[in-house]
Amino acid sequence: MSDEIGHYCGIALIRLKKPLSYYAEKYGSPLWGFNRLFLLMEKQHNRGHDGAGIGSMKLNMPPGEAFMFRERSTSSKALSEIFGGQHAKFNNLLDAGTVSQDTPETIKQHFDYGGEVLLGHLRYGTFGAYGATTCHPYFRKSNWPGKNLMIAGNFNLTNVDELNTKLVERGQHPVFDTDTQAILEEAGYHLDVQNDQLSSEAQSHGIAGSQQAQWIADRIDLANIFRQAAAHWDGGYSLIGIVGNGDAFALRDPLGIRPAYYIDDEELVACASERAPLLTVFDKEIGDVKEIDPGHALVIRANGDVTNTPYAENLGNKKSCSFERIYFSRGNDPEIYKERKALGAMLVPQVLESVGQDFSKSVFSYVPNTAESAYYGFLEELRIVRRAEVKQRLMEAYKKGELNDDLINDLVMDNWPKGEKIANKDIKLRTFISQESGRAQLVSHVYDITYGVVRENEDALVCIDDSIVRGTTLKQSILKILGRSRPRKLVIASTAPQIRYPDCYGIDMSELGKFVAFEAAIALIYERGEESLLAEVADRCREALSSSKPSLTNHVKRIYKNFQATEISAKITELVCPECLKGVVEVDVIYQNIENLHKALPHHAGDWYFTGDYPTPGGYRVVHNAFLNFYQKRSGRSY
Repeated sequence: MSDEIGHYCGIALIRLKKPLSYYAEKYGSPLWGFNRLFLLMEKQHNRGHDGAGIGSMKLNMPPGEAFMFRERSTSSKALSEIFGGQHAKFNNLLDAGTVSQDTPETIKQHFDYGGEVLLGHLRYGTFGAYGATTCHPYFRKSNWPGKNLMIAGNFNLTNVDELNTKLVERGQHPVFDTDTQAILEEAGYHLDVQNDQLSSEAQSHGIAGSQQAQWIADRIDLANIFRQAAAHWDGGYSLIGIVGNGDAFALRDPLGIRPAYYIDDEELVACASERAPLLTVFDKEIGDVKEIDPGHALVIRANGDVTNTPYAENLGNKKSCSFERIYFSRGNDPEIYKERKALGAMLVPQVLESVGQDFSKSVFSYVPNTAESAYYGFLEELRIVRRAEVKQRLMEAYKKGELNDDLINDLVMDNWPKGEKIANKDIKLRTFISQESGRAQLVSHVYDITYGVVRENEDALVCIDDSIVRGTTLKQSILKILGRSRPRKLVIASTAPQIRYPDCYGIDMSELGKFVAFEAAIALIYERGEESLLAEVADRCREALSSSKPSLTNHVKRIYKNFQATEISAKITELVCPECLKGVVEVDVIYQNIENLHKALPHHAGDWYFTGDYPTPGGYRVVHNAFLNFYQKRSGRSY
């Protein structure tokens, strides 16, 4: 994605099924699980740069001793700071003789992260503050073991205000902070209720006070707790957590918007946001890693039993986020790699039409690095197309008796698709967090070009991009730099369709007016003298938001209704083309179509940012708010 945006976080959970001595003997370290947590988080570092946090729990600790721990950091090197700091503390304990590698029991007793349950979180802040207090995990403490709750997640909720209102109506006093706090308090409330109910039952059964904690712990039903807690959550989420009774859990939203994977073997249970890190860190085969089903809670009980139970109703309408596959997830997952290659391959017909079907005078490349997999698929399909052409020409020449060395050289040797590395992103500059006023100066230095590859005024230069959101980096940096090679034509081909609508389930793109596709549609509306349509759409949005019933109609679709996708692409080309290239280099911006998107990603139907078809009522509230913000010239988040 040439425009960098804030997006999904990463989660990691490890539940060791054996005592620390087992891992010390088999793997040479009693901290094997803790070190695997570091690796599992490091392998998902693409999902979060704004901070990190870890938590742990020690099972079966005697009364009076701490058993749950947490640490968080917003350092630019949060993982190194957290894990390096803990290893330093461990080494100090070793030096002092407090713990011993040969007696893992001492490690569990004295080292905070010598527990059997470990969780981690990588934060990508999409909104709000960036202090350590906003980092996961969030921790709700109690001196009743079963009421302690630690949660970390990858989520956004669209109705936090509504959820906080419900808490207040119960008589609670929530800190109006984030959707994380809302989830923690709602889940914690139902956890408290169940603990209290079980406490009453224990007393009625004559269970002695000293035995009540364990009696209650054995009967806590996390699936039922989340069945009640999540009943009003509107959004996409995957959560992991630890309860003070020793249970650990991972759950996924009913529509499967957010991803979650796990492994379960005789040594451990481990969960993560992505499949590939689990494969690598635990040396597993593809079939060993399972996907948590939408609306299900994976619960690892204190005794090691594992259940995978539905906690939500109306399952079956899976809407997994397609952006996960196009851009956010690591491309070394075998399915994601295949899908991204397919997206690239499907751009070939449009690109060839744009460059005049001329292989000999075209150079093909990609920008940014995340588009590399799609580029390989694109180049592979180009070669297939070219081979078919060559075969047909050779057969025709053979039949006519015109086959000779010159023709073979022309067809086979000199006219094959030419792939090159053109754009180089040599500075890790996170432009999306910068002030808009300084953005132009920053993005102009993100990319550089490989000189001398494109023949001036002779070759067309085609670059594959995985998606285009704002078009800012294209206009202010990429096109200017690519244009220095003076190609006869400059083509940018996006593997994703036009992003027309806001997202509210994790991606930080809720300001409608900043989408270049929306800008293009508005420009076309004004060119046609149809600006009265904007007032009509605004009225419809207000009506939908004021209705007591949730609207499931996206009135913003009317903005695009009278335009073909190709018209909007043409206007986008005008908008992103820098002044320095106008009249000098012909520019063309091409987008994937929705039909091809669904063909390439058959199991990830979440496409609301492209189509405007939201999977929850909250999405429609957000898109209507986003339009009114644009119409009334208000900036800021639309939910």
